[in-house]
Amino acid sequence: MDDEREQSPEHGPLAGFTVGVTAARRADELGALLERRGAAVLHAPALRIVPLSDDSELLAATKEIIGRAPDIAVATTAIGFRGWVEAADGWGLGEDLLERLRGVRILARGPKVKGAIRAAGLTEEWSPASESMAEVLDRLLEEGVDGLRIAVQLHGEPLPGFVESLRAGGAEVLGVPVYRWLPPEDIGPVDRLIDAAVARTLDAVTFTSAPAAASLLSRAEERGLADDLLAALGHDVLPACVGPVTALPLQARGVDTVQPERFRLGPLVQLLCRELPSRARTLPVAGHRVEIRGHAVLVDGELRPVPPAGMSLLRTLSRRPGWVVSRAELLRALPGAGRDEHAVETAMARLRTALGAPKLIQTVVKRGYRLALDPAADAKYDAAV
Repeated sequence: MDDEREQSPEHGPLAGFTVGVTAARRADELGALLERRGAAVLHAPALRIVPLSDDSELLAATKEIIGRAPDIAVATTAIGFRGWVEAADGWGLGEDLLERLRGVRILARGPKVKGAIRAAGLTEEWSPASESMAEVLDRLLEEGVDGLRIAVQLHGEPLPGFVESLRAGGAEVLGVPVYRWLPPEDIGPVDRLIDAAVARTLDAVTFTSAPAAASLLSRAEERGLADDLLAALGHDVLPACVGPVTALPLQARGVDTVQPERFRLGPLVQLLCRELPSRARTLPVAGHRVEIRGHAVLVDGELRPVPPAGMSLLRTLSRRPGWVVSRAELLRALPGAGRDEHAVETAMARLRTALGAPKLIQTVVKRGYRLALDPAADAKYDAAV
């Protein structure tokens, strides 16, 4: 065990990567999970939530349920169900609401919702093991819903076909909008996240709700950057969604996403811990193992932060490892460098210092620079080029 501790890296699996967080709810929790594993986090809440007690639509739905009880109630999220009861308490309607729901068949989407239902002194009739709204819908339709009045706790996410299918089956459906999404009051962080994604200084973006994904795409459209953002998400910036419903707005625009098997924040972070290192470029250079990450490089397992200009040069050299890259081409890779090739020499000197192993990059007189790829790897990369 002592040997294992000595050999384990001091940095986390996400060290050297930058991850965007678009969540409004539980953003701090997700950010802390990512930072604990070494990631740099760019917070950009793409939405804000209307406080429950201020939501007139929820108040109207609550009064309607108290006035005329539904046959079935479908609870979709724990935080939403708890918030509904708390809001009803604030309006002086909490006891009336719970008394009504005690005579109602309650279906819970998953274990967390079951806990919230029981904490309120109620009991659910059934909950799917899959935590899938599709399974809830299948059960209701199999039992038959014609003539039934069904209350569905909405939670900001689209429920594709759920309400429509119940209505097609003959049910009267009452939506209970527990909270509503609105654009953020400060759009600056969202714009910075979009700019970072387009510039490829971001390695991944996390989405925990479909409205957040839709909001980010909408803002990119407003700024004329939709195509650029979609291109980034399609190739260089990994879009990671907490589940399939969250991914729908991105998939509708042709963006493939990654999702954990369990739709939770922990598994989402674990997924990134596997995916991002696997996407990093690893090369044998000058007798060293070099792994190129977002804003840092692992040299023989040691994390070496690199300035943005240096990362631009290193990525350009790594596209053709072992080949000479001209100063003119490297200059084009430097953001805002102008026409002075001396900027390449300055950035290259800083890059070598940051890497801590100057011989990784060779100067080829009057021609440019090259990664000093190990001879055994030359044939492999020559063939690849």
